[in-house]
Amino acid sequence: MKMNRLIPMLPVRSMPASVDFYAKLGFSIEQRNDDWRWAMLRFGDCRLMVDESINVHPGIPRSSVVYLYPDDVSEFHKQVRRNGLVVPDLEVTFYGMTEFRIDDPDGNRLWIGQDAPTAA
Repeated sequence: MKMNRLIPMLPVRSMPASVDFYAKLGFSIEQRNDDWRWAMLRFGDCRLMVDESINVHPGIPRSSVVYLYPDDVSEFHKQVRRNGLVVPDLEVTFYGMTEFRIDDPDGNRLWIGQDAPTAA
Protein backbone atom coordinates (compact mmCIF):
# COMPACT_ATOMS: atom_id res chain seq x y z
CA MET A 1 0.00 0.00 0.00
CA LYS A 2 1.14 3.55 -0.67
CA MET A 3 -0.07 7.05 0.04
CA ASN A 4 -0.98 8.81 -3.19
CA ARG A 5 -0.94 12.42 -2.02
CA LEU A 6 -1.29 14.73 0.94
CA ILE A 7 -3.13 18.05 0.81
CA PRO A 8 -3.06 20.24 3.91
CA MET A 9 -6.37 21.89 4.86
CA LEU A 10 -5.92 25.04 6.90
CA PRO A 11 -8.55 26.57 9.18
CA VAL A 12 -9.18 30.18 8.16
CA ARG A 13 -11.45 33.00 9.33
CA SER A 14 -12.04 34.35 5.81
CA MET A 15 -11.64 32.13 2.77
CA PRO A 16 -11.61 35.11 0.36
CA ALA A 17 -8.89 36.90 2.37
CA SER A 18 -6.84 33.69 2.48
CA VAL A 19 -7.23 33.17 -1.27
CA ASP A 20 -5.95 36.74 -1.81
CA PHE A 21 -2.98 36.15 0.52
CA TYR A 22 -1.96 32.87 -1.12
CA ALA A 23 -2.31 34.43 -4.58
CA LYS A 24 0.52 36.77 -3.58
CA LEU A 25 2.62 33.67 -2.93
CA GLY A 26 1.81 32.42 -6.43
CA PHE A 27 -1.10 30.06 -5.75
CA SER A 28 -4.10 30.04 -8.07
CA ILE A 29 -7.62 28.80 -7.45
CA GLU A 30 -8.21 25.25 -8.63
CA GLN A 31 -11.66 24.93 -7.04
CA ARG A 32 -13.72 27.28 -4.94
CA ASN A 33 -17.10 26.95 -3.28
CA ASP A 34 -18.34 30.13 -1.63
CA ASP A 35 -21.34 28.32 -0.11
CA TRP A 36 -18.97 25.94 1.69
CA ARG A 37 -16.47 28.77 2.41
CA TRP A 38 -13.76 26.46 1.03
CA ALA A 39 -11.13 26.65 -1.73
CA MET A 40 -8.49 24.35 -3.22
CA LEU A 41 -5.40 26.29 -4.25
CA ARG A 42 -2.64 25.18 -6.60
CA PHE A 43 0.96 26.14 -7.23
CA GLY A 44 2.53 23.75 -9.73
CA ASP A 45 2.07 20.23 -8.36
CA CYS A 46 1.33 21.52 -4.84
CA ARG A 47 -2.16 21.81 -3.42
CA LEU A 48 -3.51 23.57 -0.34
CA MET A 49 -7.07 23.81 0.95
CA VAL A 50 -8.41 26.71 3.01
CA ASP A 51 -11.67 26.18 4.87
CA GLU A 52 -13.74 28.38 7.18
CA SER A 53 -15.88 25.47 8.42
CA ILE A 54 -12.95 24.04 10.40
CA ASN A 55 -13.35 27.06 12.68
CA VAL A 56 -16.81 26.09 13.90
CA HIS A 57 -15.39 26.51 17.40
CA PRO A 58 -13.03 29.47 16.89
CA GLY A 59 -11.96 29.56 20.56
CA ILE A 60 -10.12 26.26 20.24
CA PRO A 61 -6.40 26.94 19.71
CA ARG A 62 -4.97 25.71 16.46
CA SER A 63 -1.46 25.87 15.15
CA SER A 64 -0.17 24.45 11.92
CA VAL A 65 2.97 24.70 9.84
CA VAL A 66 3.19 24.13 6.10
CA TYR A 67 6.70 23.84 4.65
CA LEU A 68 7.00 24.99 1.03
CA TYR A 69 9.96 23.92 -1.11
CA PRO A 70 10.43 26.23 -4.12
CA ASP A 71 13.14 25.28 -6.60
CA ASP A 72 14.86 28.67 -6.04
CA VAL A 73 14.14 30.11 -2.60
CA SER A 74 16.02 33.35 -3.31
CA GLU A 75 14.00 34.10 -6.42
CA PHE A 76 10.76 33.07 -4.71
CA HIS A 77 11.61 35.37 -1.77
CA LYS A 78 12.09 38.29 -4.18
CA GLN A 79 8.85 37.47 -6.00
CA VAL A 80 6.84 37.40 -2.76
CA ARG A 81 8.25 40.82 -1.80
CA ARG A 82 7.41 42.19 -5.27
CA ASN A 83 3.87 40.90 -4.73
CA GLY A 84 3.56 43.13 -1.68
CA LEU A 85 4.10 40.82 1.29
CA VAL A 86 6.42 41.91 4.07
CA VAL A 87 8.76 39.00 4.72
CA PRO A 88 11.93 38.62 6.78
CA ASP A 89 15.33 38.20 5.17
CA LEU A 90 16.51 34.74 4.18
CA GLU A 91 18.41 32.85 6.88
CA VAL A 92 20.46 29.66 6.90
CA THR A 93 19.17 27.38 9.65
CA PHE A 94 21.09 25.03 11.90
CA TYR A 95 19.49 22.14 9.96
CA GLY A 96 20.93 23.28 6.64
CA MET A 97 18.06 25.10 4.97
CA THR A 98 17.99 28.58 3.49
CA GLU A 99 14.54 29.77 4.46
CA PHE A 100 12.14 32.45 5.57
CA ARG A 101 9.05 32.15 7.70
CA ILE A 102 5.76 34.04 7.55
CA ASP A 103 2.24 33.71 8.92
CA ASP A 104 -0.90 33.76 6.84
CA PRO A 105 -3.81 36.00 7.94
CA ASP A 106 -5.04 33.25 10.32
CA GLY A 107 -1.73 32.52 12.02
CA ASN A 108 -0.90 29.38 10.06
CA ARG A 109 2.88 29.26 9.82
CA LEU A 110 4.55 29.02 6.41
CA TRP A 111 8.16 27.96 6.37
CA ILE A 112 9.67 28.36 2.91
CA GLY A 113 13.08 26.93 2.16
CA GLN A 114 15.64 25.08 0.13
CA ASP A 115 18.76 23.07 1.00
CA ALA A 116 21.43 25.67 1.81
CA PRO A 117 24.16 24.27 -0.49
CA THR A 118 21.91 24.71 -3.56
CA ALA A 119 20.24 28.00 -2.59
CA ALA A 120 21.33 31.09 -4.44
